[in-house]
Amino acid sequence: MKERLPLFLGVFSVMALSNAIVPILATFGDSTISQGAIFASYFLGAFLFVLPSGFLSDLTGEIRLVRAGLALTVLSGVLLMTTTSPGPLIVFRFIEGIGAGLFTPAALSILNARPDHQTGSGYFMSFLNFGLVAGLIGGGFLVEGTGMPLSGIISFTVLSVIPSLASLFMRQEARPPVPGESARDAGRRLLRVTRDYFWLWISTVILLGITGALTVLYPEFSDLSPGIVGITIASMSLSTAVAILFISHTNLPPIPAIRLAAVIMAAAVMLTFISPVSFILVGAVAGAVMIAQLSFLAIAEERQGVVMGLFSTASYGGMSLLPFVAGTLAELTSFFWAFLVIALSALIVALTIGRCGCRAGNRPRDDT
Repeated sequence: MKERLPLFLGVFSVMALSNAIVPILATFGDSTISQGAIFASYFLGAFLFVLPSGFLSDLTGEIRLVRAGLALTVLSGVLLMTTTSPGPLIVFRFIEGIGAGLFTPAALSILNARPDHQTGSGYFMSFLNFGLVAGLIGGGFLVEGTGMPLSGIISFTVLSVIPSLASLFMRQEARPPVPGESARDAGRRLLRVTRDYFWLWISTVILLGITGALTVLYPEFSDLSPGIVGITIASMSLSTAVAILFISHTNLPPIPAIRLAAVIMAAAVMLTFISPVSFILVGAVAGAVMIAQLSFLAIAEERQGVVMGLFSTASYGGMSLLPFVAGTLAELTSFFWAFLVIALSALIVALTIGRCGCRAGNRPRDDT
């Protein structure tokens, strides 16, 4: 457990720092364009680097990428403390995203290659969601309690130093021998897993992207106060974390679990149209989806770097694409149609997930 502790504390601090800026975005000028750019630049940096990180994890090992990602997180936090000017903040948030992009696939690759992959990845994804909640709510309380706009960023930057230093003592774990692989072979394998597990990546884009879509829709859709909306949305991440902790100790068959979760997600989306309490159900279903997808990939592939990079890319891609689609639909039609289309997209996953190129329990031949 202690060998994995830097990974768990690392993802908590990385995600907490990424969300600590949300409660104070309005202090960085009056332009929603600049505020949106500050927020989005983090996700752009992460999106661009998660796949290269997964690719390099298989070729060079994960530990150095874990260390680099955590070091960049600390550096970006320090840089964020130095200015309130939108231009530099956009750059510093982009650097922060690069750190997250390097760290997350490499850390997941370590955990998902272990025999206890379901439990380890479950703890990792739980700490990830607890970090998001801590950054959003804890960061807000720190600002209110201290009167210092940057107190949340300062606190979570200091916290991120701990896993960064601890990662220096991590060693590459001994694993069953896997034949050597060149960069060209790894590239061929990347193309194969993209093709073979295409519908799994689609399920990641849609089912995890739905959480982002609801986050975008609800503040404008509901008549709740901003504080209550924040708590409501945070409850979704908290529910995800708790569900992951429970489900990661079960042994559900991945593909049937994803199919059932997609059906429940469709219903949960429409229930959120009626009541914000349903955010708890959406979060729990998202947690079940994450564990099922990671379990599938752990069984399907010996090397985890490339598939963890693709998993992270699909996750960030969904969090970028579906909120844009949902917001556009709500603007052009109505909130009801936006919720309905998002719900129907979940049913598409239920109909297509069985087309993946392998079945859980049958490791496909690596064509490299």
